[in-house]
Amino acid sequence: MSEQGKGSASASAAAPPAAAAAAAGSDTYKGWLFKWTNYLKGYQRRWFVLSNGLLSYYRTQAEMAHTCRGTINLATAHIDTEDACNIVLSSSGRTYHLKASTEVERQRWITALELAKAKAIRMMNDQSDEEPASQSDRTEIQGTLKILVSKLDDLSTCNDLIAKHGAALQRSLSELEGLKVPVEGGEKIKAVNERATLFRITSNAMINACRDFLDLAETHSRRWQRALQYEREQRTHLEETIEQLAKQHNSLERAWRAAPTLSSSAPSAPADKKGSERPLKGEASDEDEDTEYFDAMEDSPAFITVTATDNTQHREAAAGIEPGTSALYNDVSGKELQPRRQRRTRVPDKPNYSLNLWSIMKNCIGKELSKIPMPVNFNEPLSMLQRLTEDLEYHELLDKAARCDSSLEQMCLVAAFSVSSYSTTIHRTAKPFNPLLGETYELDRLEEFGYRSLCEQVSHHPPAAAHHVISQRGWTLWQEITIASKFRGKYLSIMPLGAIHLQFHSSGNHYVWRKVTSTVHNIIVGKLWIDQSGDIEIVNHRTKETCQLKFSPYSYFSRDVPRKVTGVVADCVGQAHYILSGTWDEKIESAKIIQSSRGGSGSEGKQKTIYQTLPPKLLWKKYSPPENAENMYYFSALALTLNEPEDGVGVTDSRLRPDQRLMEDGRWDEANSEKQRLEEKQRAVRRRREAEASDALDEGMGKKK
Repeated sequence: MSEQGKGSASASAAAPPAAAAAAAGSDTYKGWLFKWTNYLKGYQRRWFVLSNGLLSYYRTQAEMAHTCRGTINLATAHIDTEDACNIVLSSSGRTYHLKASTEVERQRWITALELAKAKAIRMMNDQSDEEPASQSDRTEIQGTLKILVSKLDDLSTCNDLIAKHGAALQRSLSELEGLKVPVEGGEKIKAVNERATLFRITSNAMINACRDFLDLAETHSRRWQRALQYEREQRTHLEETIEQLAKQHNSLERAWRAAPTLSSSAPSAPADKKGSERPLKGEASDEDEDTEYFDAMEDSPAFITVTATDNTQHREAAAGIEPGTSALYNDVSGKELQPRRQRRTRVPDKPNYSLNLWSIMKNCIGKELSKIPMPVNFNEPLSMLQRLTEDLEYHELLDKAARCDSSLEQMCLVAAFSVSSYSTTIHRTAKPFNPLLGETYELDRLEEFGYRSLCEQVSHHPPAAAHHVISQRGWTLWQEITIASKFRGKYLSIMPLGAIHLQFHSSGNHYVWRKVTSTVHNIIVGKLWIDQSGDIEIVNHRTKETCQLKFSPYSYFSRDVPRKVTGVVADCVGQAHYILSGTWDEKIESAKIIQSSRGGSGSEGKQKTIYQTLPPKLLWKKYSPPENAENMYYFSALALTLNEPEDGVGVTDSRLRPDQRLMEDGRWDEANSEKQRLEEKQRAVRRRREAEASDALDEGMGKKK
């Protein structure tokens, strides 16, 4: 089914609530909506632009400069709603099924669409008689004008004839009056003469009025044609100008991303403290504003989704400095340091090699994936150790959490950090390289971001890695991760085993959580896509406070936003204080609970919980992907730098793996040969080590005897 149709399935892609905005007095409204595409892909995120009574959509905002995927004329469209978040547009025999991220966002779009439709209908009625739509219409109008001119000539001829015959009639009647006739006959002739005079005067007035009308119509017709032609030329000129500006804007944006930039330094410690106090003041002031009420939920505690108000304060709260930029910066003490090192922003484009996945995977059903020899065609040029390090993409969330005085607010930021690590996986369907036993990876960002990370592969079967990060900005993170994976034919399940620990130096708060299951779908047929599902429980072992996060799995029959994440932050006695909501690939928001109450029982017998909250605040928002990311394995800005060669790294560092380096350089055939050689060498070492252990055991047993 094409993008123009819709079935009864649900969404399969996520997006943040539409960043829709309309300037004051502007007729343009823009934002993200989900659009039904087909049964295989479900709902997909599209960028919609409402302008001049037309609703156009694009796959990305960048496509506005060159490719429009479709346009809906609202003047002839029927607008309807299905449920809390859905919008149905019917136009020209086609039906478009759209979905907003929240009910509030849906209502904003409905209002904008209804206003645009009403205006478009008025414009169509006003201009329907003015602008010919085609060459045939113009020919018809010209023919009508010719007929009108001909009729004007006929009226002029009739005017002359009436004047001529009227004058003759007048003379005849005058002659009759001069004849000697009875008095009664003379009076009748006089009455006829007066009536003839009135007839001549009335006829002349009518003909003059017709001539004036036709002259005026002809004059105005020429004026309207000139005005219409001028407007057409202006519209064409404006369209060309806008297209040129869009192309120039796109080129400038690419040039800006590619060129190194100098930005102002990060705020010093006193400024940070002041900034950390602002949300508290904002929350106090929100008590006086209109609060938001939410319906009862089936589960207890209830998980709800709230909508963020798009303002500068929220954007600044999640901003941070994006990796890969060149800037002057200050350390925690406020001393200005020298410019940071310029990191790379590109890797060689991924070659277009075709490979039959099913021909390899069909013999692997039910097996442990780490034990299956796979060609590099299924890999990305990063190792699993580097993928673990990529969890630090949004390390600034932990920097901000370290400055929090409230442990509950700190818990919200830790929860946002735990979700942010999945945002880089949305298009990353390739498999990282399995690390060799003893392989390490060190990422030193002390000068730039104040942290240093070290990973090591400590076990080969089962594969296990140890990861330790220490930050000069007040926190330490460590984890022991074992990856279990199973191929089930249609999908591949990846189950991280092990706990993640996070400790803040000043408060001593110690947080522990585990990761959810990742699933790669459409292994056999269709486009590969990733879903995250399961629950995360984050526990502060010092205060006993908890956060329950739920990653909702994708379902055809669910009306929820795809990739939805909801959560509740509770204190040590289980009382909820914050609601978390968002999607794991876009953003997370928190809303402070000011009142909660128990409702009736739901359909499954569970008691409902009703929360009254303040307006939500943005905790984390995903960075925009690098330019040309689709051709660079969909790497994030940090991922592009992870395999960059550096001096002084250990001999066991992942950057020095020859097969991984060959793959990054695009030499996949050589990379496959080198990968096979390294894996065979590791198997031989393991067999020798197992034999030595067996001999030592036998020797020990012999000595006992």
